[in-house]
Amino acid sequence: MGLAIKIVLLLVFAAVTALIVFFILFFLRPVATMFWLRRSALRRAGLRKTKVTTTVGEQIVWHGGNGPWLVLLHGAGDQAGTWNKVAPELKRHFQLLIPDLAGHGESDPAAGVLSLGTLLAALEQVLDATPWRDAPLVLVGNSLGAWMAMLYTQKCPQRVTRVILIDGGPIKSVSEISIMPKDREEARRALDAVLDPSTPRRPNFVLDDLVRVSNTGPISRLLAAGEEDMSKYLLDDKLASFQLPVDLVWGASDRLVPLDYARKLQSQLPHCTLTVIERCGHGPQLERPQELTRVLLQILASESSRASATAQSVSTQSGENS
Repeated sequence: MGLAIKIVLLLVFAAVTALIVFFILFFLRPVATMFWLRRSALRRAGLRKTKVTTTVGEQIVWHGGNGPWLVLLHGAGDQAGTWNKVAPELKRHFQLLIPDLAGHGESDPAAGVLSLGTLLAALEQVLDATPWRDAPLVLVGNSLGAWMAMLYTQKCPQRVTRVILIDGGPIKSVSEISIMPKDREEARRALDAVLDPSTPRRPNFVLDDLVRVSNTGPISRLLAAGEEDMSKYLLDDKLASFQLPVDLVWGASDRLVPLDYARKLQSQLPHCTLTVIERCGHGPQLERPQELTRVLLQILASESSRASATAQSVSTQSGENS
């Protein structure tokens, strides 16, 4: 047998072995495998992974692209890779900044109770890092990420020009859906609440892993902080003075944080619009990424025009004073 044939057979054997190992890992740990695939997609999209040192430990941030800075914040129990389907198009128009929130993904702390104060402190320090330290930011947040976007904007309004909230916000929400399911059936009901009926349902082995991850991962650590801790960060009846433009983007089929919540939130914000994405649940970036990308670019087109006009005005004034 020739050397070339041996090399080809060896490569084929290695590829088949890797494929078998991948499917075994996917069956045993499907949630972790899906997270890994999504994070790999961020790298393929040309984003770079950076570590930022903060008082709560190292935080992981993915960044890259061209244009104004656009921050994408994921939800509870999720991680930066959730944005992988919208990142390639958005990075053509913006410099993306996509952190793993504290205690999520690869960001510290890796264990212990997670308070919203910890997440907010880490986010502040991440957004105060170079090279984006002094740049104006547009914040986009999904679910818990939407809440964090509003908390950051309330604390550092001088850094933010616009906020886009996707199926989440900073006012109280009451839901009968358990986000920490105890068994397969509860996990199925939870997924039914966050997905549109047309979206394919997950197989049982994925549901079982979802139960395990929900009860041992960031969601359980957030809930361990207690309702009293979370209530300190609610902004009910505190939004009337919020002068920045806020855009709400909502999945019509979201039953975890339904449209009624969005309408209540809209009624409390003085400069707020609501866009509904049909046949979509709680995570448009995963369920309807093309529609979400189109909506975001439409919203951000007006923001880019406003930023350009401001920059031109500043330039003109500088010239007049020189």
